[in-house]
Amino acid sequence: MTAPANAAPDRAEQSLRQTLLSPGYRRLLLLCVLLGVPIALACFFFVGLQHELQHWVWTSLPEAAGYDTPPWWWPLPALVLAGLILAPIVTRMPGGGGHLPVNGLGGAPVGPRALPGAVLAALATLPLGVVLGPEAPLMAVGSGLALLAVRRAGAGGDRRASAILATAGSTAAISTILGGPIAAAVLLIEGAGLAGTQLVALLLPCLLASAAGALVFTGFGQWTGLEIGALSLPDLPPQASPDAGDFLWGLPTAALIAVLVTLARELGRRTVTWTRRHTAARTVACATAVGVCVAAYALVTGRSPAEAALSGQAALAQLAAHPHAWSVGALVALVACKGLAWGIALGALRGGPIFPAVLLGAATALACSGLPGFGATPALALGIAAAAAAVTGLPLASAVLAVLLMGRDAHDQMPLIVMASVVAFIVAQLVRRAAPEAS
Repeated sequence: MTAPANAAPDRAEQSLRQTLLSPGYRRLLLLCVLLGVPIALACFFFVGLQHELQHWVWTSLPEAAGYDTPPWWWPLPALVLAGLILAPIVTRMPGGGGHLPVNGLGGAPVGPRALPGAVLAALATLPLGVVLGPEAPLMAVGSGLALLAVRRAGAGGDRRASAILATAGSTAAISTILGGPIAAAVLLIEGAGLAGTQLVALLLPCLLASAAGALVFTGFGQWTGLEIGALSLPDLPPQASPDAGDFLWGLPTAALIAVLVTLARELGRRTVTWTRRHTAARTVACATAVGVCVAAYALVTGRSPAEAALSGQAALAQLAAHPHAWSVGALVALVACKGLAWGIALGALRGGPIFPAVLLGAATALACSGLPGFGATPALALGIAAAAAAVTGLPLASAVLAVLLMGRDAHDQMPLIVMASVVAFIVAQLVRRAAPEAS
């Protein structure tokens, strides 16, 4: 006799129920909530300190030297210093200062032994303008603190629980700067590649940890008044529903963004190969090259080099609030100079890859928004989604991120956002397949 057609779903449901109701899993959920609070506090002070150092380097110090804005040459000594600081961290400290950003946000969790190097590399170089974001170091903080807590509690022998807690810690950490637990959870769902009971068993701890962390992170930001640095767009261009012209120009623009982002990542992979020998000296050389690219942007456009040097959070907010304050030439220069600097940084420096990519996508799309029938608001939305999909390889999470950033305008822009994410993802895969592998 054959089993009933619904026998397998019933067994899966029973297995899930047993997992969720087991005392060990309930203790794990409670531990995730408790871990989310200290992890969020650590992330809050990490981001707050990073932004204070960044403000000192790019605002206070130039003003003290008699400049209203940093001069065009300012990135050169800043990035040379960043390379000199990073070189011994990469070559001598455990963990080499954290994951290489060209590898994305994946990889094994950063353990407690490698955590000091990752934190030091980020705090010492991100404020100096290495054209990378804080998301990867924050994930390192989350996973490292979670694994440290597990080992202190004497539960390090349970590999499954350790893996879940490390993932929950990373999710709680990154949710603090991605606008809350929803974007972080979708990023987890799509990136983990799990389904059924495995997905639910992993998702619930991550949701609880990230929700508790986001609550604490936001509360401390309001209480202390410190800038918490979450990726957000407080002001947007005038609301406009996408029409035929937006789709006509928008989808090719999404493909162009995917090509640019993927080529920059390919440059990063080749940089990784180049820096394997004489790592210390070549790390300094790469940081110097990043500084040259940033200085070239300021010299060509007459604008602040900080727009090209930093992660892109502040520049993206300015671009969204005043898109017409940027000439097409300035946007093209930003994409060219920051894109080249970002590609080099991906393979040699330390930080997160997403924030600069999102700015590059938005700048590319807004540079094209002068085409007939192509509006600034649809361009901004699709640029964010396309760049995120190209750099992460996660079209659903990228669409959700764009929707959250667009806020009140997201409902009208959603069809264009989704289509841009899919187009960019497919084009990025095609370009990646066509590009020769770096040895």
